[in-house]
Amino acid sequence: MVAYAIAHRQEEVAKYLYKYGADIFYDIDEDGNNNLHLAAKLTLRFQLDRISDAASQLQSEVRWFKSVEEIVPQFFNEQKNKDGETPYQVFVKEHKNMLKEAEEWMKKTAESSTVIGALIITIMFAAAFTVPGGNDQNTGFPIFLNTTEPAESFTVTPFKVFIISDAISLFTAASSVLIFLGILSARYAYEDFLMSLPMKLIFGLSFLFISIATMTVAFCATLYVMLRGQQKEVIPITVLAGILITCLALVQLPLLLKNMALTPRPNIFDRKTATAQELLASNIPILSFVVDVVIEIKDRLISYLRSRKG
Repeated sequence: MVAYAIAHRQEEVAKYLYKYGADIFYDIDEDGNNNLHLAAKLTLRFQLDRISDAASQLQSEVRWFKSVEEIVPQFFNEQKNKDGETPYQVFVKEHKNMLKEAEEWMKKTAESSTVIGALIITIMFAAAFTVPGGNDQNTGFPIFLNTTEPAESFTVTPFKVFIISDAISLFTAASSVLIFLGILSARYAYEDFLMSLPMKLIFGLSFLFISIATMTVAFCATLYVMLRGQQKEVIPITVLAGILITCLALVQLPLLLKNMALTPRPNIFDRKTATAQELLASNIPILSFVVDVVIEIKDRLISYLRSRKG
């Protein structure tokens, strides 16, 4: 039963059996394979198909192998089966094609995200020097910089919202590009897919999401500055921007949460199941904080526009 649970990646069964002691994992079969050899073999295809991409599939396989490695005797690592192969040699042979697919998927994701991040950097950098309304010819400062608004309705002017959002979008886009460049220059060893590459992907996608969201906020603030007094046109566009951010979150967050869920703890047999909200809060709390801030800015801007209309 132990050998079947390890070979077929039955985590719950293996964790249940582990409660009775690690010594039950010390068996060796008639082919000279210990349980670490069994963990090194590629699992059945239908189990891999439950995981969407090749990188996450390889991460799951590496995580399982490393977890079993921690509970078996240390000499199992160097023990050879009848074919003269150690567990790690079996793992490399079985997962050779998966490593190529995972590397290709990770590079394509990083390349496409780098292009998007570079475009955002170009746009937001140019926007910082071509501010809405232009600059005062005498002082050189933006014309709308000292625009005052009723303190009781909205304490931050739309122009300041534009400047802050533009800066956040620029810096987060630059951070995401640097992270994705780090992914492209990685060595792509099996161990890299366990923690290093998934964490880079999580933070890279998180910064890219924040950059797109704040870019949308800056766009809405610019529209209000340029179309002051035209609330009928500004309010629908602001609402559409809120829908855009929501749709973007629905598209990006599943991939982020999936990578968070697969990011391993030191030992899989001690792993506790976490909800999506707990994973989001424990892995990258800055993401949930910034999303809340963006939504709050959008709600306040809509409330302010409605009050001005009234």
